[in-house]
Amino acid sequence: MTLDVLGAAIGVPAGGAATVTGVTLRASDVRHGDLFAALPGSRAHGADYAAVAVAGGAVAVLTDPDGTRRPALAGVPLLVHPRPREVLGAVAALVHGDPTAHLRVLGVTGTSGKTTTAHLLEAGLAAARRTAGLIGTVGTRIDGRRLPTALTTPEAPDLQALFAVMAEDGVTDVAMEVSSHALTMGRVAGTRFAVAAFTNLSQDHLDFHRDMEDYFEAKATLFDGRAEHAVVCVDDEWGRRLAARTPGAVTVSTTGPAAWRAVDARTGPDGTQSFTALAPDGAQVPVRLQLPGAFNVANAAVALACLDAVGVPAAVAADGFAGVEVPGRMQRIEEGQQFLAIVDYAHKPGAVAALLDALRPQVTGRLIVVLGCGGDRDRGKRPLMGAAAAARAELLIVTDDNPRSEDPAAIRAEMMAGAEAEPRAGDLMEIGDRRAAIAAAVAYAKPGDAVVVAGKGHETGQEVMGVKHPFDDAAELAVALQGTR
Repeated sequence: MTLDVLGAAIGVPAGGAATVTGVTLRASDVRHGDLFAALPGSRAHGADYAAVAVAGGAVAVLTDPDGTRRPALAGVPLLVHPRPREVLGAVAALVHGDPTAHLRVLGVTGTSGKTTTAHLLEAGLAAARRTAGLIGTVGTRIDGRRLPTALTTPEAPDLQALFAVMAEDGVTDVAMEVSSHALTMGRVAGTRFAVAAFTNLSQDHLDFHRDMEDYFEAKATLFDGRAEHAVVCVDDEWGRRLAARTPGAVTVSTTGPAAWRAVDARTGPDGTQSFTALAPDGAQVPVRLQLPGAFNVANAAVALACLDAVGVPAAVAADGFAGVEVPGRMQRIEEGQQFLAIVDYAHKPGAVAALLDALRPQVTGRLIVVLGCGGDRDRGKRPLMGAAAAARAELLIVTDDNPRSEDPAAIRAEMMAGAEAEPRAGDLMEIGDRRAAIAAAVAYAKPGDAVVVAGKGHETGQEVMGVKHPFDDAAELAVALQGTR
């Protein structure tokens, strides 16, 4: 793509001639022919790394007026835009041939349930014999083939390149998680959506968003008309607000009136679930899930409505759902013990409450919970998470999550303050070492109890002072359980 064509597309003149064959915003990743996106940041300006990018083969630079003042850009072909991040997605899409024009993209946003809903979508698409792609927190897959991933929603150049690879590999439909960060930072700009779906909203990411209203408005931008179809779960007030302002939105509910309803939900002794989905045309579709929890009934109903919107029959989709398991989401760890052992990603107050409320009916004994909070993130949710767990567990062990650059003891103290203030709190312990905390929970458990290790889910590292140490909750819990046999 020539630079003048790219400039015309975003409404700025091209400062020089160049033919662009790729796009990146990381100078160290530049390949010959790339456009380097030198974006302003909170700590540094991308243009400070322009010399590295040009030396690596960048043929042009997209930046803002401030970026042009760097000496390294003298004589380099430029696209200068006042808000380059806003146009980066459109530029990347053009360079990669507008790949989502050839794909049906089903985007899922919300605080909880994005990962599970995306996996259900992938399974439903596969059941309909479509070639599916998956983009999300746990991983990226192309027709079942796993690719490495770092962000829930990749940066715009990486995302468009990934879409292009998927299109080349014959993918027809893509299930993807869309985070509020991605929407705010323009990562999905230039992406055509067949379906936009909303699961729910509860407190999270208030280190990034000003307040819950700002968080909601970020999510709502996915429903600004960029998607052909909108599917909204109206089980919470945020969903009802979003549906009311989204013309043509297809509503989903497990609790009240909606276009798609989930009724007669039942849980088996092994935690599996069944329910009946009532479709808008009156059809009754039986659905079975390996995934426990009322919130997963809602996730499955949202997935059914999304798949129906792109022509997948609900009965076919439901067949695909039956075998879905999601790493780190209500993941059972079995080592022959006489109690339930679960690893889950719940890392916000609402998710912790929903997780433990879902497990309570399955547990005849005590709930024993191991939980921490991440550093350098929304501090306001720490006491709320402590309180949510303490109100539902017979024993809560507060431990470290990913402290990052913060003092782990200070994070634990904020959680403990919330837990201790909860009038319904059970026993409380504080064990900073996460491995020791998991071992203590297992040692405390008796037949009929449940040990729940929450917060990190599928993650395989623990970040402390800029260093990521290997740590896998599922593996650590399995090792601890082996000592009980």
